Amino acid sequence: MDGGDSLLCFSGVSVDYGTGTDAVHAIADTSLCVERGMVLALIGASGCGKSTMLRVAAGLVRPTAGTLYADGVPVNPHILRIGFLPQNYGLLAWKTVRENILLGAQIKGMWNPGRMNAFDEIVSDLGLSGLLTRYPSELSGGQQQRVGLARAFLLAPDLLLMDEPFSALDAITRESMQEIFLSLWKKHAVTTMLVTHYVEEALMLAGRIAVMTGTPGRIAEIIDNPLAGDLTHRCMPEFFAMGQELRAKIAGGIV
Repeated sequence: MDGGDSLLCFSGVSVDYGTGTDAVHAIADTSLCVERGMVLALIGASGCGKSTMLRVAAGLVRPTAGTLYADGVPVNPHILRIGFLPQNYGLLAWKTVRENILLGAQIKGMWNPGRMNAFDEIVSDLGLSGLLTRYPSELSGGQQQRVGLARAFLLAPDLLLMDEPFSALDAITRESMQEIFLSLWKKHAVTTMLVTHYVEEALMLAGRIAVMTGTPGRIAEIIDNPLAGDLTHRCMPEFFAMGQELRAKIAGGIV
């Protein structure tokens, strides 16, 4: 499919879990492109296939039908550098903050002492310099989330996938983490797919918003969002109005 300047394209992708009469149809005949250097949010009711889309992008789930393309060729997750931030942050309890941050780069064979400046810069940007010897159990939820972000950005990923990364945080901490993410994203311009249940989060972070509906899930509409990336927009009437419109689309199940 022609994705223009897109890093990633889903072309007619369907995913079934199980077979026969027990099969669960998660997503059906879904086509979507993620433009290079943009944040795209997937939003919709529970069970509409948002997380399945993310797992397909990560190479964790193989489509039952259709193809996933990166730069116009079928995706090879061993070549495409992918950062994945799950809901539970994915930290290992027996490793320190420093070790958890380095883990992804080490697994990918990307870590060497020459990257120490990049490590120090990301750790400083995320306010983790004084926490490197602590363990996850000694951190707050927001601190754990920052460790997860540091690990993802240290990979210098081609594609960052975030599955409701701030959902477990209280409202104040969640807004703070959204601001931190935006700061990092503006600095590194990482192509990002974000799954969220929060309308305001989608509006704040994502330049494009894909509304998913139904079971099996499908893309009902893709919305360009000019309000993304500027914290002052939260207080604008246009932000409130767009949020109400987005809620109506999700609640109605059709666009």
